Amino acid sequence: MDSNGFDLKDFRRACGSFPTGVTVTTVMGETGQPHGITVNSFTSVSLVPPLVLVCIDHRSPITQHLSTGHHFGVNILSDCQQEISTQFSRNWGERFANVNWRPGITGVPLLADVSACLECVITRSVCAGDHWIVIGRVLHIMISEEPPLVYFDSVYGKVVRHPRNTGAQAYSSP
Repeated sequence: MDSNGFDLKDFRRACGSFPTGVTVTTVMGETGQPHGITVNSFTSVSLVPPLVLVCIDHRSPITQHLSTGHHFGVNILSDCQQEISTQFSRNWGERFANVNWRPGITGVPLLADVSACLECVITRSVCAGDHWIVIGRVLHIMISEEPPLVYFDSVYGKVVRHPRNTGAQAYSSP
């Protein structure tokens, strides 16, 4: 039992009953080395200005690259990228091995074949329990027609997307 009167496993199960998308948050290190981590705690915060947040465990080595003013990418994985999700949650030094990516407009690593990419600048980080809440202003986005990868009850899944447009789209904010 936790000091709150419930088992932390039950808390995890309750949170796991909420389906989420799966993302890989990416940054470029000071020496030009790409870094990334699988994150399913991602959400929009505001439309004006366009803000998003990701939550990252304090223990992750990527946190040393997440300072105010630095850029980061949010790569929303497509339903065929479960292996990439797993790869970016394991061995730190091997995360970009055999992964197709390119630098975005801000220089952050953007993964190929994703549902969408957002390039952001960190505006604020907040310590909350054992995680950092990293808030970023969205500078550029790219959207494809690839359906997203989802995670629910500790299992990966797919959703069916109704076609809205043909081809990929790219946007930038001023």
